[in-house]
Amino acid sequence: MAAGASRVRTYRPMTDIDAPKADLRRAGDEGLDAHLVVDRGSFRLDVTLAAAPGDVVALLGPNGAGKTTALRALAGLAPLTDGHLRLDGASLDRTPPESRPVGVVFQDYLLFPHLSALDNVAFGPRCQGLPKAEARAQAAAWLDRMGLAGHAGAKPRRLSGGQAQRVALARALATHPRLLLLDEPLAALDARTRLAVRAQLRRHLAGFEAVAVLVTHDPLDAMVLADRLVVVEHGQVVQEGTPSDIARHPRTDYIAQLVGLNLYRGRAEGHTVRLDAGPRITTTEDLSGPVFVAFPPSAVTLFRDRPTGASARNLWQCEVTGLETHGDQIRADLGGELPLAADLTTVAAAELDLHPGAAVWATVKATQTHAYPA
Repeated sequence: MAAGASRVRTYRPMTDIDAPKADLRRAGDEGLDAHLVVDRGSFRLDVTLAAAPGDVVALLGPNGAGKTTALRALAGLAPLTDGHLRLDGASLDRTPPESRPVGVVFQDYLLFPHLSALDNVAFGPRCQGLPKAEARAQAAAWLDRMGLAGHAGAKPRRLSGGQAQRVALARALATHPRLLLLDEPLAALDARTRLAVRAQLRRHLAGFEAVAVLVTHDPLDAMVLADRLVVVEHGQVVQEGTPSDIARHPRTDYIAQLVGLNLYRGRAEGHTVRLDAGPRITTTEDLSGPVFVAFPPSAVTLFRDRPTGASARNLWQCEVTGLETHGDQIRADLGGELPLAADLTTVAAAELDLHPGAAVWATVKATQTHAYPA
């Protein structure tokens, strides 16, 4: 409640990776057209994905939602039960993984431990038939582009997490894929390294000329790196759109929690929404019919006693069910008349003597709510 066929191609020079994305879209490139249906016992994935060359799409969802299954289906590692997979107009349904123009950056990078960074990157071009010297020359150029020219001779065990991530990305890009798959590419990094590598990855993806699909459960990674989000729950797409649209108009509890909003569903009559849970919320929007209502925890004001002189329109009696540190604030989970989350300072929480079981009154101004059609 409180809180988402391999066909021959001529590739451009590698210097295009740093050009504006719009300039890299080429006539005749149709991008990705996929309907992924995979049955795995009691679990069924049924997801439709479409993306133009130059697009970065993030698959976002909780553990077990089907994100990794979708990625494996795109890579050819999980056979389709039904549906189709077309890339640049060519069907990949029966194309083996090794013959697909697909590059993959795995969560744990999976660099060859016995090869240097240079030879890890050169491995793909070598498999595509390039002579060793030419493959190593291209690999050296990719490492230079990633800021790793000085680490070309290093084995993976001598690389930091951020360096290993960039080697893995260079290895995937060196094969000039028409589809780049990134499986939780920042999950193995510590917080400080993650910040720097995320910025570098954004720059490289901004210049990538084909389709990139990113799988993550981290909303910040998705919001920063992707042009469009596809939120998957229980093997189904529950919402898709731009990061700003998803953040402003969540349609499931999972998405609302990711973007930090309290979310409710109800029926609007003018400025009043009667929630499915029972109470009413007054909003500034004038709507009619099924709607969602959302507001941030920071919009909630708490009182130990019923506030005098306050409007009763958005006032609910609640009980503290939990407290936890949330950034530099305290997040209070509230049950009762309207379950919700409230953010307040440590000082305010102490002054209110908040603790599990404490009775409180919660208020939210109508101007701080946002209602939109369900």
